[in-house]
Amino acid sequence: MTDSATQPATPPHSPNAARSPDTPPQGVPVPAADAASYAVPTLRRRLLSMVYESLLLFGVLFLAGYLFSALTQQRSGLMHRHAMQTWLFLVLGAYFVWFWTHGGQTLAMKTWKIRLVDVHGQPVRTARAVARYALAWLWVLPAMALDWGLGLTGWGSVALLTGWVVLWALAMRVMPDHQFIHDRLAGTRLVSVLGK
Repeated sequence: MTDSATQPATPPHSPNAARSPDTPPQGVPVPAADAASYAVPTLRRRLLSMVYESLLLFGVLFLAGYLFSALTQQRSGLMHRHAMQTWLFLVLGAYFVWFWTHGGQTLAMKTWKIRLVDVHGQPVRTARAVARYALAWLWVLPAMALDWGLGLTGWGSVALLTGWVVLWALAMRVMPDHQFIHDRLAGTRLVSVLGK
C-alpha cells in the first residue's frame, strides 16, 4: 500500500464539456463520498504519529497534573487519585476533540500528513470526535481489564498490553478500508494528505 494520492477513475471534465446532471457546477465542492478516494496512510506513519503525539502529550499532562495538584493542595500521588485521573481523562479528551474538530489534525498528525475526516470525507463534528476519543481507549482498556482480572504483574503485564496493542494495530490490515477498528466504529477515517 502506498501513500500516493489516488487518481480519479475518470478524466476531469473540461470547462467546455457537457456536464451530466450529477456533476456539480465548477467551483462547488464535491461532497466527498470520496473519502474512499483519499490515500490511506501506512501503518508505519500512523504509529510514528502516535509516538510523536505521546511525546507532546507528556507536556500537556504534566501541566494539567501540576495545575490539579496546585489547586487541590495534593500532597501525595494517592490523594484525590480518582479525581486526578478523571481530570486528566477530560483534558486529553478536550485536546483531541478540539484539534479533530478544528482542521482534523493534531500537531503530530500535521507533521506526518494525516487528517481525520468522517466517512464522507467531511470535517469531523464534535459528537463524532467525542465518540472516537472514547472508542480509542479500546487500544488499552480491554488488556488492562484482563491484566487486572488475571492479577498479572511485571513483564507478564507488559507482554499482555503489548500483545493487545499489536493485534489492535494489525487488525487494520484485514479491514476492507484499512482503517483502525475504533475509526470504523466511530464513523471516521484517517486519510493521507501528502503533497497538500
